[in-house]
Amino acid sequence: MCGTSGCSSLGYIGQSVGGHLELMQLARPVDQWLADSATAEPLKRKLVQSQRMRVFAVRELHLPDNASYTRYADIGRPAVVWNVVATPELSLTLQTWCFPVMGCVGYRGYFDKAGADALAAELRAQGLEVDVYGVPAYSTLGWTNWLGGDPLLSTFIGWPDAEVARLVFHELAHQVAYAADDTAFNESFAVAVERIGGTRWLAIEGDASSLREFEAVQVRREEFRALTLRPAPRWPSCTAGR
Repeated sequence: MCGTSGCSSLGYIGQSVGGHLELMQLARPVDQWLADSATAEPLKRKLVQSQRMRVFAVRELHLPDNASYTRYADIGRPAVVWNVVATPELSLTLQTWCFPVMGCVGYRGYFDKAGADALAAELRAQGLEVDVYGVPAYSTLGWTNWLGGDPLLSTFIGWPDAEVARLVFHELAHQVAYAADDTAFNESFAVAVERIGGTRWLAIEGDASSLREFEAVQVRREEFRALTLRPAPRWPSCTAGR
């Protein structure tokens, strides 16, 4: 299991398996959450809506009809995993790691942020530029449907409805098409499905509140894109005026 950065340790594989199994243990069927009097009403509404999204995904987008996103887990932290990405200074070429089934990818994920921070420190010591960021969801590509599938998570269930729908469509799309060693294709395909699916879901299932929330998010996205594409300011030379 060697990538361009060396071999993946058994400890890393162990934390990946253990972390996912912990999620499986925390997850309960949505119907159980809805029947539980202790479940807050706002969460119940979100869970009901999530199952409408799941039905829509199968009926309108022909995404897999399986156990994924029919259970929910409150994991009590802001991210389900933390990804580490690294690149040589002033480069856009990511460090890669290779794994069974997934192939080579330009990130390494940890269920425990301390593990991600430790790897980040090692990579920085090698002179690499490194970032650690939290991820709200991930896909097991359908391989764990026999265990109950990928669950809905507290890390994203509270998002605006259109954003939850897009995320569910995105992750289910990974179960339809996944090419080992080709992150660009995998993400491009899933993003295309989420965008087309999200637009159709809003048109058919969305209400006025969902539309307002979606439009507000779109404005923020466009503002961010405009900011990142804006040319850097040209500062006067230190020798100016000499």
